Amino acid sequence: MVISSHQLAEFERRFEGETYSDLAYAGALARYAALWAYARELSPDVGTDWQDDLEPDLAIARAVNGLSPTP
Repeated sequence: MVISSHQLAEFERRFEGETYSDLAYAGALARYAALWAYARELSPDVGTDWQDDLEPDLAIARAVNGLSPTP
């Protein structure tokens, strides 16, 4: 058990760095698509097109980063 929040934060930072350091955007997108397909197996009433469902979030992310909300 990690008692110190500083130690926990350091552990999480190191874990994420080691786990996702070699994951490029295309790999992350493929992983997301696979997770989406699995979610559809668990709950068929989830949206059928994950890219359409994700588009509002991407628009917000583009706007927050100073880009046009539309690609």
